[in-house]
Amino acid sequence: MKSWLILLCAVVCEVVGTSAIKYSEGFTKVIPSIVVFVAFGMAFYILSISLKVIPIGMAYAVWSGLGIVLISIIGHFVFSQRLDAPAFIGMSFILAGVVIMQVFSKAVAH
Repeated sequence: MKSWLILLCAVVCEVVGTSAIKYSEGFTKVIPSIVVFVAFGMAFYILSISLKVIPIGMAYAVWSGLGIVLISIIGHFVFSQRLDAPAFIGMSFILAGVVIMQVFSKAVAH
């Protein structure tokens, strides 16, 4: 369970870095640009720690799936990028896929 929390921390760092890219305005703003590099550095370091226990395919599926959903939610609420019904349906499929892998896949078991 601890390794999954570590992976979640990596995802959060990745989402922070991705959000900061928007604020960096093409890396022309210093502070947001620094946040991008620090957040992504932390994200990949923390991801590497989780990979000591979690299979890489499973970790990447969770990383990318949750990252897509979280950054879409941030885009909606922070950057006023409105999502339509197909976007929400697609994100629900992504979340369902992550849950199905976690609950039913033997790839998670060690």
